[in-house]
Amino acid sequence: MTIRVMIVDDEEMVREGFRMILETQPDIAVVGEASDGSAAVDAAVQLSPDVVLMDIRMREMDGLEATRTIMARMPNPPKVVVLTTFDYDEYVYEALKAGASAFLLKDSPREQLMTAIRVVAAGDALLHPSITRRLIEDFCSRPTPRSGIPAELKALTERELETMRQVARGRSNGEIAAELHLGEGTVKTHVAHILAKLGLRDRTQIAVTAYETGLIQPGRD
Repeated sequence: MTIRVMIVDDEEMVREGFRMILETQPDIAVVGEASDGSAAVDAAVQLSPDVVLMDIRMREMDGLEATRTIMARMPNPPKVVVLTTFDYDEYVYEALKAGASAFLLKDSPREQLMTAIRVVAAGDALLHPSITRRLIEDFCSRPTPRSGIPAELKALTERELETMRQVARGRSNGEIAAELHLGEGTVKTHVAHILAKLGLRDRTQIAVTAYETGLIQPGRD
């Protein structure tokens, strides 16, 4: 199966560079480009790519607003991989909530870029380690979450709650299976139930929700 990718960046040379890298891969096809967020929304609706590589800082509409609009406008939106120049951007957390599935630095190795595209196309999520660290630092600066199981998560079983905690810690299905002494297929089922019950799109949103509701407390879990 070929993964259809759209590249969004306001610098033509950056778009050309990504296109050259991706076109070397037999399972990836670049189906379109856009130079700003507004054009990205129109192109995404028209082309229905599987994955969008989205720059954050652009003229006109930025990548954050473009991601929100794509998620709201399309019934089956593409996965969004946000690319940023810095290891922290004030938009990162908001873009996660908007629906982005992965974050990478623009200077990441090309292998990491291709891995990110394949990972999100398969329904998983990927965060650059430095961005994960910054997110945790941000949560640590907030008031201590309330104790007990949050009301928002009452629909989840104990196993699903524990799986959610493990996902929030960044662990893969295989690692969760080993930690909880479960089959990997059972873990996948738990993750699917969490997504369905909470109306979430992917593992990134599971992690964000776990921290937002206080299920995970940075520095104590």
